[in-house]
Amino acid sequence: MTGEAPATTTAVTDPVPPFLQVDGLIKRFGSRTAVDNVSFHIAEGETYGLLGPNGAGKSTTISMICGLAEADAGDVQVGAHRIGTKTTAGRSDIGFVPQEIAVYPDLTARENLKFFGELYGLGRARLRTRVDEVLEVIGLSDRADDRTDDFSGGMKRRLNIGLGLLHSPRLLILDEPTVGVDPQSRNAILGSVEELGQSGLAVLYTTHYMEEAERLCDRVGIIDEGVLIAEGTRRELTDLIGGTDGIAIELDAEGESLIEAIRTVDGVIEAGGHEQHLQVVASSAAHTLPAILRIVGEGGRSPRSVTVTEPDLEAVFLHLTGKALRD
Repeated sequence: MTGEAPATTTAVTDPVPPFLQVDGLIKRFGSRTAVDNVSFHIAEGETYGLLGPNGAGKSTTISMICGLAEADAGDVQVGAHRIGTKTTAGRSDIGFVPQEIAVYPDLTARENLKFFGELYGLGRARLRTRVDEVLEVIGLSDRADDRTDDFSGGMKRRLNIGLGLLHSPRLLILDEPTVGVDPQSRNAILGSVEELGQSGLAVLYTTHYMEEAERLCDRVGIIDEGVLIAEGTRRELTDLIGGTDGIAIELDAEGESLIEAIRTVDGVIEAGGHEQHLQVVASSAAHTLPAILRIVGEGGRSPRSVTVTEPDLEAVFLHLTGKALRD
């Protein structure tokens, strides 16, 4: 019996729409344009960083996204809702953590969370559960019943983040959340933000610290003088300045030169050095290093140390603006 095979079809999956869509935001204060035609989007589960110096327009942009300031032009959409100063739909999907610490010093951490939870309209049972969950997320369960005027600056900052999380938002906006905290508290805050992004939240994170943007953010928008001058992944941004990686390999012993073999590896731009010390310039260390180490092993040698140096966002900012990030 003969016949044609049944036709098969391949489903086409539409890309997931962004949860936050910012289009052409403009905000003027008199003759000064604080935000100049800024557009970007964030998907759920993505952490997007706005990186720029103080006065770049980050906080003004956030104020418009939260509906706290009216844009002179442009649109903000959160989920299915357009956000503005006169709208309420969609606001409950936003958790906002401002630069200023918004906790009551004469209340305990638990009492602060309960008070703000009641403002959000959370029911008693739900509020009790969320308070315990949030205290766990921000690492303050053991200090839940201590007054916050006894807290360090870093602990107050973590509680500030907890207030923004209390009502289970789908978009969390953090405006310079590590300003003025000690290194240990800063690391705890960054760890919490990393976990929140991995949990499926859309996260908008503003900072003027390049290392925070590199650690936390899936994509980064570089903003200066109100203009979003570039955006992309870290690699996409460093590629704007011809980004290459440097690889330094110290070998365990002298032996036959491996340089010519390493030069044949796809992605290696140049290789040099001597028997025990190799210097390689590559388009991407992540892609070339396994092949290089394989050549080392096949040559009967072992690496004593491997050091990779990469271009960073500080260099990108300097290239794009002609000034250092903290100027």
